[in-house]
Amino acid sequence: MGAERRAGRKVEGVKDRATEKTPAAVPEEAKQAGEIRARWVWAEPTVWTERMLAALEQGVKGGKWFSLMDKVYTMPNLRAAFAKVRANAGAAGVDRQTVTMFEQHLETNLERLAAELKAGSYRPQTVRRKWIAKAGKQHEQRPLGIPTVRDRVVQTAMRNVLEPIFERDFATHSYGFRPRRGCKDALRRVVELLRAANTYIVDADLKSYFDTIPQLTLLEEVKRKIADGRVLAVIEQYLTNSVTDGLEQWTPPAGTPQGAVLSPLLSNIYLDPLDHLMRQEGYEMVRYADDFIILCRSEADAQRALERVQQWTAQAGLTLHPEKTHIVDATQRGGFDFLGYHFERGLRWPRKKSLAKFKEAVRAKTKRTNGQSLNIILTTVNRTLGGWFEYFKHSDPRTFAPLDGWVRMRLRSILRKRHAGQGRGGGNDHRRWPNAYFAAHGLFSLATAHATACQSSRR
Repeated sequence: MGAERRAGRKVEGVKDRATEKTPAAVPEEAKQAGEIRARWVWAEPTVWTERMLAALEQGVKGGKWFSLMDKVYTMPNLRAAFAKVRANAGAAGVDRQTVTMFEQHLETNLERLAAELKAGSYRPQTVRRKWIAKAGKQHEQRPLGIPTVRDRVVQTAMRNVLEPIFERDFATHSYGFRPRRGCKDALRRVVELLRAANTYIVDADLKSYFDTIPQLTLLEEVKRKIADGRVLAVIEQYLTNSVTDGLEQWTPPAGTPQGAVLSPLLSNIYLDPLDHLMRQEGYEMVRYADDFIILCRSEADAQRALERVQQWTAQAGLTLHPEKTHIVDATQRGGFDFLGYHFERGLRWPRKKSLAKFKEAVRAKTKRTNGQSLNIILTTVNRTLGGWFEYFKHSDPRTFAPLDGWVRMRLRSILRKRHAGQGRGGGNDHRRWPNAYFAAHGLFSLATAHATACQSSRR
């Protein structure tokens, strides 16, 4: 009886094989959709649905996209755009409205933008010019354009729509202002090419690139893929927008405003034909924004590559800087600079400007008049040291110890002033505050970090 009951009873946790269903196979379309989404994970999901991504991968008829403005002004896209603007922070534009002020009436502001974009009545406001110090050059400045928050939101919403369309066909050797790519990727490629005996370098410099891009030609490049007249009209408005600096106001005759959200994408669009030309002709080019080099196996190849670049830039209305564009042999003394590094005879160091920028940042945090506690000073200095090392950790090992010594010298100067002790010339500083003193207080050591990184790479 018990056996019969046991036989007729299902044991908990054990499935009835007779009634168990075989898991349904994942439809091929679903698999493909998942794979496509994985490839385009960075694309804004409020715009780029699975259906649109499939169209992107397959290619649209004629290679041109129509009816895009209705994707720009959807409230989900505008909200996503504002979230990115808020994350980037930034100063107020000519209307003096900050990100925080815009957010106080967020839905109303976004609904107003959506209505204006839909009706075709949207007009960007004047760009406010701000001057900022050049990296590594305390007494030199460069201009930066600051659009209003509302205009930054619209530009970001447009970039959410446009970027995947152009990204699909951008050349692989372009690394600047592109999703999931960066300086380290570009540097990695340079090292690979140098190790493969591509040691003759065309070191090119485009003179005032962002300020000299011919706007009509740029619009024609955009039109190769975009056929929505409303989108094109807004882009043209951004390009021809006026700039204000104090009491002065003018409309730049060329270029794309530095500081505008769309400018990096537009700058890549304009140089993309050069990228493809170099690839088609078999040259190994590495480009980051307007900074690029071409790596060749012989001086003759490098000369031919330079001539082709000169021809293309002349036709494109751009200018190569005559003093900063040249051919170098990376195996000989002199080398070349690229993305903050100096490459020479199989080695690389931070270039002089990179070192100057680094020291400038440390000096700002280690002034003798700094009244903060040593622990607070070290915390702020460590942030600078750690960030700098993360980028320059592949430099020649001899780079780091002298910089560590220089940082400790700055800190000893602060302590000497506070303790009214003898000066550095008497040798008291090192005895009163030896290297171990700063190590015990948690000072980041570049040399130690490099040694640790090397040990980890050998394991």
